[in-house]
Amino acid sequence: MAAEEGMAPSALRVLEEALGVGLTSAGATAEAVAAEGAYYLEQVTITEASEDDYEYEEIPDDNFSIPEGEEDLAKAIHMVQEQAIDTHILEQKTVLPSKPVVPEVIEDFLCNFLIKMGMTRTLDCFQSECKAREDLLKTQKERDFHRMHHKRVVQEKNKLINDLKGLKLHYASYEPTIRVLHEKHHTLLKQKMLTSLERDRAVKQISGLQASWRLMDTGHDIYVPEIRVVPSFEKENAPEGPTQKGLREAREQNKCKTKMKDNTKDSEFPTDMMPNPNLYLCKENIGPAKFDYKLNDIFRLHELPVSCIIVHPRRDILVSCGEDRLWKVVGLPKGNVLLTGFGHTDWLSNCCFHPSGNKLATSSGDTTVKLWDLSNGNCILTLEGHNHAVWSCTWHSCGDFVASSSLDTTSKIWDVNSERCRCTLYGHTDSVNSIEFFPYSNTLLTGSADKTLSVWDARTGKCEQSLYGHMHSINDATFAPRGHIIASCDACGVTKLWDFRKLLPIVSIDVGPSPGNEVNFDPSGRVLAQASGNGVIHLLDLKSGQIHKLMGHESEAHTVVFSQDGESLFSGGSDGTVRTWS
Repeated sequence: MAAEEGMAPSALRVLEEALGVGLTSAGATAEAVAAEGAYYLEQVTITEASEDDYEYEEIPDDNFSIPEGEEDLAKAIHMVQEQAIDTHILEQKTVLPSKPVVPEVIEDFLCNFLIKMGMTRTLDCFQSECKAREDLLKTQKERDFHRMHHKRVVQEKNKLINDLKGLKLHYASYEPTIRVLHEKHHTLLKQKMLTSLERDRAVKQISGLQASWRLMDTGHDIYVPEIRVVPSFEKENAPEGPTQKGLREAREQNKCKTKMKDNTKDSEFPTDMMPNPNLYLCKENIGPAKFDYKLNDIFRLHELPVSCIIVHPRRDILVSCGEDRLWKVVGLPKGNVLLTGFGHTDWLSNCCFHPSGNKLATSSGDTTVKLWDLSNGNCILTLEGHNHAVWSCTWHSCGDFVASSSLDTTSKIWDVNSERCRCTLYGHTDSVNSIEFFPYSNTLLTGSADKTLSVWDARTGKCEQSLYGHMHSINDATFAPRGHIIASCDACGVTKLWDFRKLLPIVSIDVGPSPGNEVNFDPSGRVLAQASGNGVIHLLDLKSGQIHKLMGHESEAHTVVFSQDGESLFSGGSDGTVRTWS
């Protein structure tokens, strides 16, 4: 043991002489040998200037969307200088100032010596220190890289903020021009409406002149043969052949028809309308609204989709129209077909009862509107004038006028007594899909594929107001029974409620993405039903805003309507069936 203790100091001295470095003093060597035997451990503290006091600027996470612009020469030079600085920072080498760098040969010699002498603990400490030095260098390089990246992000942030400020100033400079353009747009719309009215007046004048000219020509043809100079006795005694007899009968019939047309006058729009009776009915109706409808029965009435269902105002019957060109009167509650009407040459789109309930108006894809006598199912009048399919029709409360809307972007008001078009409504830029008279008034409401609702004066044909808010084609629009609310639905399932007195939107309900095909109020005006393209009937409680769903259709639901007492609900689908809910 003494030999080993004497050998250790001698080996250390040999190592000191080989390295030329005084590793330790003699006293320290003796103490180490006495304490640990043949092991030697040196504790080295690496001192380095702390760099934690570097101030990092916080980068807010703002999503600026700045379009790229053209860079000038000064910006390009600035970017090149920044890249050069970044490259210089990356190429810098970080050196530990605590101790001089030891060559790898000396490190290998020390390791071999410690292994040979069996100083494993000292060897582990030495290797850990070498590894810690390498990790420190690596960490410092990463720190320098991230610091450089931080500086670049700060520069880019400042540039984006400056660009955003410039864009805001640029946008602000356009606002006055946009306001001026909006004012010009509204002015042009007014001028367009006035021009349309003047054009309609001119067309009416031309039509009147043409009719007068035709009457003059007809009168001339009748008058010429009657002014022949013929002796009275010869005229009385001359035999009348079959040709002369036929001509005389034709002249007499023509005279009768001309006289009847001359005696037929245009109907006058009523000035003193009776108050809406639904106002008092709604006030008296204080019972709770009904939402717990259950599927009761299914009537298979059409071979093609059902397009419209209406309920008779006083009798327990309903009328359904289909794309199979037929309309049918159905008795309730059994669903037996009482009458079938046919005469249209294309699909039926809509129908409406006369206020008295004894006549029916239907619109069709054959561009016509037909009036029917419900006592025998015969067509009593065909109204022709639209250039494309007719989507909807409605009766005036007085029963003398019918309004229709068409794919040709126009709506027409027809006089039932004079059997002619009294007025054509121009203003929509796309198909007019819905039309309805305001209860007991001369006001019309239209909904169009141009995403707008329009309110018209039926007496003048002038658009009084347009309502904007839908983002998609409007499929249907209707008044509440009291007339104070308008409901509309569009092709993406969005239903909107409007205050008709203020002509402002109240609320928007999105039950899409399936289209809303039709909306209707219940008799109390507190529940709104919507027929959806996914086959669901949505019931909206206007008081609480809750939505109830009726599931029962196997395919698309096209139409929905309440019974007169609100206890039942009827819906029609694309499978040709009518379903009753109660």
